[in-house]
Amino acid sequence: MAASPPSPTPGSASPVRPARHGAFHTLTVAAVDRLTEDSVALTLAVPPELRSEYRHAPGQHLTLRRSPLDGSGKSEVRRTYSICSPAPAADGPGPSALRVGVRLVEGGEFSSFAHKEIAAGDALDVMVPAGRFVLDPAAAPAAAHYAAIVGGSGITPVLSIAATLLASRPDARFCLVRSDRSAASTMFLDEVADLKDRYPDRFQLVTVLSREEQEAGLPSGRLGEERLAALLPALLPVAEVTGWFLCGPYGLVTGAEQALAGLGVERTRVHEEIFHVEDTAPPAPVASAAATHGRVTARLDGRSGTWPVREGESLLDAVLRARADAPYACKGGVCGTCRAFLVTGEVRMDRNFALEETETEAGFVLACQSHPVTEEVEIDFDR
Repeated sequence: MAASPPSPTPGSASPVRPARHGAFHTLTVAAVDRLTEDSVALTLAVPPELRSEYRHAPGQHLTLRRSPLDGSGKSEVRRTYSICSPAPAADGPGPSALRVGVRLVEGGEFSSFAHKEIAAGDALDVMVPAGRFVLDPAAAPAAAHYAAIVGGSGITPVLSIAATLLASRPDARFCLVRSDRSAASTMFLDEVADLKDRYPDRFQLVTVLSREEQEAGLPSGRLGEERLAALLPALLPVAEVTGWFLCGPYGLVTGAEQALAGLGVERTRVHEEIFHVEDTAPPAPVASAAATHGRVTARLDGRSGTWPVREGESLLDAVLRARADAPYACKGGVCGTCRAFLVTGEVRMDRNFALEETETEAGFVLACQSHPVTEEVEIDFDR
């Protein structure tokens, strides 16, 4: 998933940072709710002693981990899902429960597990919240006006962002443009309708179905750059929007980004999170246990170490051989969980769908996609 810039526009903020980022705790599944035929919502109970660690900013995500069955020979499976429940008040206790939406992916090992096997009362390993696709309502300017363009399960973080903002800032407005295949496949219909009922004058909802005609509203079809460039100025004063949140498949996000650029929106006002990227990258070279290619020094939770990087190996995999607690989730350059600051040396990233240009210019890299170019490389996960 892609993230917002480290120095974003008014109303966005750096996330609440736990003392040990990347740490897992075991939480109990309080409920499993069927949203559509191919999506469910998992509610996770947070015990009082862990609520401070699971305090989150609206828009952050959780990484869920499924350990392999003993003797299966398989590695653990990690998947990242955005928190859709509102963020807790800044001056109150942490959340007593967290809710995430899980869309079934064809061949998806964790999503199939969530749909077919997880039940209330089960225990799940859950990483503390992470992510920079966030909005801080307290930092929003007076009479702030935000907008989001989402596709499919991209509604999940934006639902938390909109609900938290509208509840805590009576002067704020939010416009949601959402695209789904059909009404039957639309996640969180009731939750979004509830926002419209509670805030009729401050919450604007526009729904576009790509494969189904609606009785009222916009005609069906894909939300691409050209259509958004014509649609958005008719919906709201584009130049006056405080911040834009784009979330969903790669094609929708890039199309929306290009439409906003064509409408004169400053790039610093646009925040992105990508939920799915077609895997067009060449296969990574297999690491050789004999050959080495440089050394990496990594700082994590206040402790540093130096280890060899094998030929073809990423910095993350080199660190994981000695530090199993190194933070990661997708290992595909999408979620940004393994973001680290490049202290010294030079690296090459295979792909990057998680860091903004401002972040890479500031020296941040994705450890899962980075390979050493210089003999010595130092990274810092704690920045």
